[in-house]
Amino acid sequence: MNKYLLEIGTEELPYKFVNTGLVQLKSAFEQLLKDNHINYTGVKAFSTPRRLTLILEGFEEKQPDTVKVVKGPILNIAYDENGNLSKAGQGFARKNGVDESALYKEDNYIWAKVEQKGKSIKDILQNNIENLVLKMQGPYFMRWADLDVKFQRPIRWVVSLLNDEELKIKIADVESSRFSRGHRFKSDKVEIKNPDSYEQTLFENNVVVDFERRKSIIVESAKKEAAKVGADVYMEDGLLEEVTNICEWPVPVICNFDKKYLDIPEKVTVTVMAVHQRYFPMYKDGKLLNSFITITNYIGSNFENIKAGNERVVVARLDDAIFFFNEDTKVPFESYVEKLKGITFQKGIGSMYDKTNRIVELASYLAEVTNAPIDTVKRTALLCKADLVTSLVFEFTELQGFIGSDYAFNAGEKPQVVQGIKEHYYPLGADSELAESIEGQLVGIADKIDTIVAVFAEGKKPTGSADPLGIRRATLGVIKTVINKNLNINLVELIKKSIELLPVEVEDKNALCNEVKTFFHQRLSIFYTEKYRHDVVEACIANKEPLSDLKDFALRVEFLTEKISEPDFLQLSEAANRIIRITKDYKTEQLPDKTLFNNPSETKLMECTGSINEDKLNYKELFTELSKAVSAIDEFFENVLVMDKDEKIKTNRLSLLYFVKRKFDKIADFSKLVI
Repeated sequence: MNKYLLEIGTEELPYKFVNTGLVQLKSAFEQLLKDNHINYTGVKAFSTPRRLTLILEGFEEKQPDTVKVVKGPILNIAYDENGNLSKAGQGFARKNGVDESALYKEDNYIWAKVEQKGKSIKDILQNNIENLVLKMQGPYFMRWADLDVKFQRPIRWVVSLLNDEELKIKIADVESSRFSRGHRFKSDKVEIKNPDSYEQTLFENNVVVDFERRKSIIVESAKKEAAKVGADVYMEDGLLEEVTNICEWPVPVICNFDKKYLDIPEKVTVTVMAVHQRYFPMYKDGKLLNSFITITNYIGSNFENIKAGNERVVVARLDDAIFFFNEDTKVPFESYVEKLKGITFQKGIGSMYDKTNRIVELASYLAEVTNAPIDTVKRTALLCKADLVTSLVFEFTELQGFIGSDYAFNAGEKPQVVQGIKEHYYPLGADSELAESIEGQLVGIADKIDTIVAVFAEGKKPTGSADPLGIRRATLGVIKTVINKNLNINLVELIKKSIELLPVEVEDKNALCNEVKTFFHQRLSIFYTEKYRHDVVEACIANKEPLSDLKDFALRVEFLTEKISEPDFLQLSEAANRIIRITKDYKTEQLPDKTLFNNPSETKLMECTGSINEDKLNYKELFTELSKAVSAIDEFFENVLVMDKDEKIKTNRLSLLYFVKRKFDKIADFSKLVI
């Protein structure tokens, strides 16, 4: 089986680029093979901070030969008056490399069958690899030496092997060879005999090239070290991926620090270790220990200097945290609210103090409509942004909310307020947890709605490449909180109230409200189509404003998803669509006049549907009643001419159909469904 190995050796790559760069490289090679009609069985991908590697497997040695049919000039141009090839005809034959006798006539044109010999895989790779690699993209690409090309970091070596032989290529003036490099402290020259031996050869030179294998080694070895002291190790996915991409030969080392640093908020200590220093914190019986694990990229057995260096660094950071904590807690926590006047929220939209007051207003309104405890909700809203002006959050910005929660606890605030301050930022990501406390839920919704409305009022709505203040995430957070926490909140009214509270004059408040609603609809659709059919979701958005009752929207999507697979659904959907089509341009609140009925089918349809009270029936009951009316609807369209010459009769029949349509509309807009 044919195999080709390409290794691009570089100076240390940023950890965020290692995985994305490898995906780009793999995708580009697969596209190259596809474009050149080369079949293959697979592509293996490897990466470390110093290399991106692909091994192509099971490919053909050359493209298949092909015969291409080429159209030439029209006959009266291809031949002269004597029936001989003209200069145009001769030029066509010469251009395509065919003998003039091989040309043939068809559909008033001359044609040629041109045989194309398939290119070898060697030629394809040698002619395309450099361009393919240097077309990769990413942030902060750099130039080096006197080269015009750019890459994430300078390329220092290239390995290119086709089976057992070198396949000479050049990338950024670096000529390929069969020599790779091992661990930085082990070997600068490692001969790779063939693609099959690549992974093992580098492992013998202290380089684990497989990302998953390297990650597994980190997890297993760290847990083993932690177990020696009876502890568990904290390994968040993002941190684990980062650490995996900054080492080639992972070795865990346990380090320690003074227990006094455990007196500061746990989140601060963990952030210092995990986020700032890339250490794995350790716990015992659920309590944070004054120990951590650092993963070294080291060959040897003497870890004293490594241990001492890491302990010195973490202690310096924790000393800073203790100083900031002590300084912050010298004054009452509530006093920081006034200092929010010095922080601008958005240019033209006031300060964070102004925003806090708006959050208090919106959260109080939400507390009233949901019967939540207004005192703790208002208190949470008042203090939710206070930690932004503390020294600790200034130093550790990612801890906003968490620090406020700890400071509120130290200040003796109620437990609900303490929890609400922390949770009002939730969810922190697409798959993150939602706020559990009603204070966190309502204040979080108020905060997010205010931000969303303010951004749209300033004309800074999200684009494909920009998402000011994380508006997409905020919108999704509101949607998920309302639905998953079963909150009775009319978001349309909340948006309107938020617009009224803005400190700027809005020329067209209805237009702004509609713009925000449309954005919510888009995010709602994207969120729900991850699990449900797109047409079902759109049908449940189109029939009535979903933001007025998101719980009802969620219920209708689930109900329709269940019903749409039933055998009799098609008949009901067709009946609904016949009504929708004919009443497309008609709308009325007036009930049909029974005295104008002159066909038994009109009376029958009215009798079948008149007793259906869509406002009192649940969706299952409404669906059942409408299903019973399908035969009456079909009979009506068979026996009744809706567009009667008598304008009164016509209008009355349209009113009857619109009366029935509103009952279908209670469930969904059936015209959006693809059955």
